[in-house]
Amino acid sequence: MKKILRDIYLQKRFFVVLTGMVLAFLISYMVSDIFGAIKLLFYIFALLFLVDIILVFASKGNIRGQRLVPEKFSNGDENEIKISLSNSYLFPVGLKILDEMPHQFQKRDFGISTHLGKGKVKVFKYYLRPTERGVYSFGNLNVFARSPIGFISKKYTFDQEQQVPVYPSFLQLRKYDLMAFTNKLFEYGIKKIRRIGHTMEFEQIKDYVLGDDIRNINWKATAKKGGLMVNQFQDERSQPIYSIIDKGRVMKMPFNGLNLLDYAINATLVISHIALKKQDKAGIFAFNRKIENRVVAERRSAQMNLILETLYNLETNFEESDYNRLYADIKRSITQRSLLLLYTNFETLDALVRQLPYLQALAKQHLLVVIFFENTELIKFTEEKAETVQQIFEKTIAEKFIYEKKLIVNELRKYGIQAILTKPENLTANTINKYLEIKARGII
Repeated sequence: MKKILRDIYLQKRFFVVLTGMVLAFLISYMVSDIFGAIKLLFYIFALLFLVDIILVFASKGNIRGQRLVPEKFSNGDENEIKISLSNSYLFPVGLKILDEMPHQFQKRDFGISTHLGKGKVKVFKYYLRPTERGVYSFGNLNVFARSPIGFISKKYTFDQEQQVPVYPSFLQLRKYDLMAFTNKLFEYGIKKIRRIGHTMEFEQIKDYVLGDDIRNINWKATAKKGGLMVNQFQDERSQPIYSIIDKGRVMKMPFNGLNLLDYAINATLVISHIALKKQDKAGIFAFNRKIENRVVAERRSAQMNLILETLYNLETNFEESDYNRLYADIKRSITQRSLLLLYTNFETLDALVRQLPYLQALAKQHLLVVIFFENTELIKFTEEKAETVQQIFEKTIAEKFIYEKKLIVNELRKYGIQAILTKPENLTANTINKYLEIKARGII
């Protein structure tokens, strides 16, 4: 009996009808002729209440439920969670689903209200977007079932406690993989890449067919065979591609729930995957006061799993980054000319000037691409109409910072350093596009 009382939850319909009955009895004191009818309605209400309890608690039917979640979540993406419910009652039931989500989402008002027919099984879906890497813990799955009368509901609690790790955005791999191999990145607002020449890695001499580049005709082989022959080249492969992530305090700035560090981590995962698909060697490391989280550039079957796990475990205290230490470590450990994709952020020209000597030194030995971010919040602010002197002053200062970002790009290019200035949400697409451009130009 105690268990039944504990699992009974009075519904809104019960209180509405009860309130109506109380008002009716009050009116009956003034109009005595209706007292008998009101009394009869009250007995019917009490009887329905008892019948409702019997239907929900005394019948043999019940509700069975299960939460289905993926083995791991993708950071910054919408991840699908499924809840499977089955109804073995002899009547359709109304349901209220309350899932105990991880505390990181801070969702206190989540609930799914629905109906489930007699003997039916149904799967309900909802989506969660994590914005931090780490382990997320789900609690119990709670389902409240009510009969068609709807005065009370019975609580079903399913022990579905489980932990789900949140990894860097592996869902982006599927999104950008095909695009990178079909040159369709221009659909995301990125310019189309024009193939410029070819690398000088010779493959074979073959018969000329319509469409071959006539500049590749091998005249000696043509004279010997008596028919047109052309040299065939292939893309130079197995070039080291390193993604270098600055995990200093400049990468702590948040945009759309994710900080710049996590945007860089997500882009690193995708570009490493595409580099391996392009037969290059992919590697990563991160730095602030020292070099950490290193994965040496290799092309092997387990490389992507190693990179994924390393990025998942990447932690930082957001200290000031030491570019001197970065230069010394790269000079000592990376002897082959490589493509270095440096994810960092410079807010002012003075901040760049302090680190410019080290960037210049790196650019002499490797092909360096410095990737940093537009401040989208400032851009939105400058687009708003200024109505007061104070707002005009603030808008002018914001425009100065935006312009200074462009000066940083020009300053880097002046010293022969490639640069990408991008919005955080376009980081992955812009980085892939630059990599494909470099491959097409054969300048690594």
